[in-house]
Amino acid sequence: METENIRYSDEELEEFKELILEKLKVAESDYQHTMDQIMNKDNNEADDTAPTYHSLEEGSEVQSKEQLMSMAQRQQKFIVGLKAALVRIENKTYGICRETGKLIPKERLRAVPHATLSIEVKNDRKRTR
Repeated sequence: METENIRYSDEELEEFKELILEKLKVAESDYQHTMDQIMNKDNNEADDTAPTYHSLEEGSEVQSKEQLMSMAQRQQKFIVGLKAALVRIENKTYGICRETGKLIPKERLRAVPHATLSIEVKNDRKRTR
């Protein structure tokens, strides 16, 4: 009788760890870039713009800042998810669906490295909303 794997091997966990660390490095860099844009946005604009154009630009500037803030929040949530995934790797619980207790397929973890639910559970949740 063959038993189903209850966790990924140390080698597989190491492979996922490298993938997550790479994504974390990019995510943190993107987050910092977005925050820099939010903080220094006004420094990049020309001060001699005609007043008529200035009033038209204010509306889009506010919208742009809101979009940047939204991007920064999503990026921050992604970073937190990746860091939590690293903790699960250290605890050797990474890749185990928190609902079913079964292994999440590698393909899903490669696409969404911070996933804690199998795609079936995720889809079931969407249907029941």
